[in-house]
Amino acid sequence: MHKYMRAIGFSEYTDRKKLKSLLTSAIVDSTKRAYTTNKDDILLGEFCKDFAEQMGVAVCGEFDDEDKFIYDYYYPYLRGTTVSSQEDVSVERHASKESYAGVCDDIKVGVSMIFYLQNMIPYIKAQVQKRLPIRGTTLTLSALSLSGTIMMPIKKNERQKQKIQRDSKVRNKLIAAARKGDEDALETLTLEDMDIYTSISKKIHKEDIFSLVDTYFMPYGVECDQYSVLGEIMTCKKVQNQITGEEIYLMTISCNELTFDVCINIIDIFGEPKAGRRFKGIVWLQGYINFPEDI
Repeated sequence: MHKYMRAIGFSEYTDRKKLKSLLTSAIVDSTKRAYTTNKDDILLGEFCKDFAEQMGVAVCGEFDDEDKFIYDYYYPYLRGTTVSSQEDVSVERHASKESYAGVCDDIKVGVSMIFYLQNMIPYIKAQVQKRLPIRGTTLTLSALSLSGTIMMPIKKNERQKQKIQRDSKVRNKLIAAARKGDEDALETLTLEDMDIYTSISKKIHKEDIFSLVDTYFMPYGVECDQYSVLGEIMTCKKVQNQITGEEIYLMTISCNELTFDVCINIIDIFGEPKAGRRFKGIVWLQGYINFPEDI
């Protein structure tokens, strides 16, 4: 079993018989299906079936000479609703199977975001047609979580919020300049980081870490597409898995100025999520590349 199946409401699907029935249903009664031929002239297929709002299971494989579908692998997905980044994305194939990982360097986050690519069929199609790189793409991120905690927000008035936004814009400009080799910008950023470190070192003896840190986005564990996140909940609602009846929280969170959707099984979250509160948890990051035209 894929361990993130419980995030979309399949916590009790632990045996292969149930799973086989579920995957057969996803192929036969798919909500969406896509096909393309890869560079080895093999016909690939992807069958997606929604089992709750925005989320479901994707089954991927290839067709043989007799046009019979040969199952290769499956994964649970959550379709994002917002554009998370407009930065360039690079894509690499996984070694073990015909699946892909994307990498996006967004200055807002501070680390290279590695995610599991949801729409591999349009990418392979563009690759075969030798149309890569494609300009004008955007990225929609989403995340599945197996454990999360709800935290209260840090109290901020309107003036403080505006100051944070202004400081963030200035910092992003400095980071962009430093990437281009501007030594003055690099020096300014280094001095700012030293000041922040000194300030936090003094405060941390008397204050709780989560009253000082408003939001973070950090790599987690050995798998490169998993992250530890803390972000503000923008919207939140409950959805239900149509097969199991399990309830799932579907949230849109803002984390380091990055906006993306997160889903988590109601049994795996500590606290009650509401807009304005903060979500802290471990997530598996997925991404959908929005191509400027249909490929």
